[in-house]
Amino acid sequence: MTIALSSEFLLAFSNVQKSQQKQVREFIERFREHPDAPGINYELIKSAKDKDFYSVRINQAYRAVVFHPSNSQVYVLSWVDHHDDAYRWAERKQFVVHPATGALQLLSIEPTEATPPLTVPAPAVTGLFEQIKDKHLLRLGVPEELLETVRSINSDVELEAVESRLPQEAYEALFMLASGFTLDEVFREMEKTEEEVSFDQKDFVAALKNEDSKRRFFVVDEAKDLAEVLNAPLDQWRIFLHPKQRRLVSMQANGPIRVLGGAGTGKTVVAMHRARYLAEEVFNKKEDRILFTTFTRNLATDIQENLRKLCSVDALARIEVVNLDAWVANFLRGHGYRHQVVFDEDGNEAWAFALNQAPADLGLAKSFYRSEWEHVVQAQNITDSDQYLRASRVGRGTKLGRDAKKRIWPVFQEYRAQLNEQGKKEFIDLLRDARGLIQSKGMRLPYRAVIVDEAQDMSAEAFRLLRTIAAEDANDLFIVGDAHQRIYRYRVSLGQCGINIKGRGKKLKINYRTTDEIRRFAVCLLEGREFDDLDGGIDGQKGYMSLTHGRPPLVRCFASFAEEVAFLKQHIQDLLVEGSPLESICVVGRTKHVLESYITQLQAADFTTYEIKRNTAEQREKSGLRVATMHRIKGLEFEHMVVVAANKGILPLEATIDDAADQVTKRDAETRERSLLYVSLTRARRSSAITGYGEFTPLAKAS
Repeated sequence: MTIALSSEFLLAFSNVQKSQQKQVREFIERFREHPDAPGINYELIKSAKDKDFYSVRINQAYRAVVFHPSNSQVYVLSWVDHHDDAYRWAERKQFVVHPATGALQLLSIEPTEATPPLTVPAPAVTGLFEQIKDKHLLRLGVPEELLETVRSINSDVELEAVESRLPQEAYEALFMLASGFTLDEVFREMEKTEEEVSFDQKDFVAALKNEDSKRRFFVVDEAKDLAEVLNAPLDQWRIFLHPKQRRLVSMQANGPIRVLGGAGTGKTVVAMHRARYLAEEVFNKKEDRILFTTFTRNLATDIQENLRKLCSVDALARIEVVNLDAWVANFLRGHGYRHQVVFDEDGNEAWAFALNQAPADLGLAKSFYRSEWEHVVQAQNITDSDQYLRASRVGRGTKLGRDAKKRIWPVFQEYRAQLNEQGKKEFIDLLRDARGLIQSKGMRLPYRAVIVDEAQDMSAEAFRLLRTIAAEDANDLFIVGDAHQRIYRYRVSLGQCGINIKGRGKKLKINYRTTDEIRRFAVCLLEGREFDDLDGGIDGQKGYMSLTHGRPPLVRCFASFAEEVAFLKQHIQDLLVEGSPLESICVVGRTKHVLESYITQLQAADFTTYEIKRNTAEQREKSGLRVATMHRIKGLEFEHMVVVAANKGILPLEATIDDAADQVTKRDAETRERSLLYVSLTRARRSSAITGYGEFTPLAKAS
């Protein structure tokens, strides 16, 4: 017997009254053991178009809808609801095995209405997919039953209107065609061929094994698997993966893999599934270890918590999740390293002394020297003046002649001398020292693979170290990132760090989190800016799309702080009335200082608040409206996002722009501020809002 759950069933189960969920769950567990038990009374739903739909009584209130084709040992739990609502759902649905793809599809049947005759001939309109042959539409997953509907689509708006009736794979393909992809490009992107193939439309067992089917159906093999699914039915990222995501998870590679993708495309989800796959299927010996690292502590903590939901106890024990700073500190400490780390933002005395060496007549701002140190001297590990004279300064906005270079070198020389005298080092030096220690001692670390999340925020020196930690071998490095979300300073080329991804660069394009309205608004924030692909090339967002729709982001500017706060309180109250839990709403500010005044006002209005702090995971069980800085929410998601204090001078943050040494670094700083807002808005699943007072941010236009 083959027993499966549909993604729609899990959604329906999550909406069952909490007092009834236990009985529904007990039924599902009995059903898994014996779907043909005499005590399970199947009633054919005669009003359903699909004659393989049956109703099964759970209790007085609830019925399950089961798809059970005749002469088959396949049972698909498809929906659960109150009696009348369950029947109405079944009347509008139909299961088919697509003849050209072999995927099991659940179609929505729309009632047909008579079209009144036209008194005036309609003008000829060119269909959006007029040039695409039926056989090609079928190969891309369009159901035969909807070919005529697809042929009638004349615009992007009409395509969006029929999205809910189309299987996901079909809508993705049509969206790409409408976005300007050629048919050949779509076939390559979907990893399908033009070759006509015919599948048995009665073989439901084979259909459930199809890659497209797996994005919406879960075949239950063990009671443990079922229990884990029912424990968190809305965490569908644990269960259903896009075929492209699934292929990346299990990809066998002779070297490093790099995965790009816009916000919400599931990069971190893929990385976590990859970690589990490697730990359970590839590197599964007791002594094997997998390092999962990211840029910030809070993201590492969040990932660790999510891996607990995903992995077996044994696999989890062999996956080490830690942000890179902490790994380096622990590694060096374990080898007797005692240098103190100095950060620029801590009020660096050594740097202040070094600036006394700056020649006044060159007219260079203090910020220029810091930028030159980070992006040229430290980035290229320059240790003497001769190296500096020969160093590449491509991309630096301020031109320097040979004489100027000679005159400013003493600043950097003095800074290094001051650090050495005080027994201090910058973090990038620790990265370099850790790499040198591994190489000089010929260490073979226990890690069979390293997985890197949020790669766009890692420095070149960080990647050189990661290349050293992971010995070159098959499946050694798995790197995910997106330069559009770069909110720190680093821009690197993996190839220049010894990481060869040739032929192993992949991209995800489907946004599963954010509505298309939010996605479009957020993408517009980045228009006119160029973003890299983490390997020296350019990364665009062609084909990046969302499969859900909602209201456009709300953008409002008020005359005063008091008016903005009054609106914020009412907006939150409106969301609560709509049925959104307080915990599903997040209010974010550019800085902690900015945020504090809003927290005070919200608490005074009797809103319980929960601040998501820098170095701790969000405790989901804690009640309260979520509040956080814009940097802290990276990697998280909420139903509703509200960005407050979007005022000129705060967003973008005036200090970050004013500190820029020249026009190039100024534009880079502005781009990071735009990316920060892009990240904030795309944390939302359902709605986003931006509010401010006084003079509004130039990044968005207030309504």
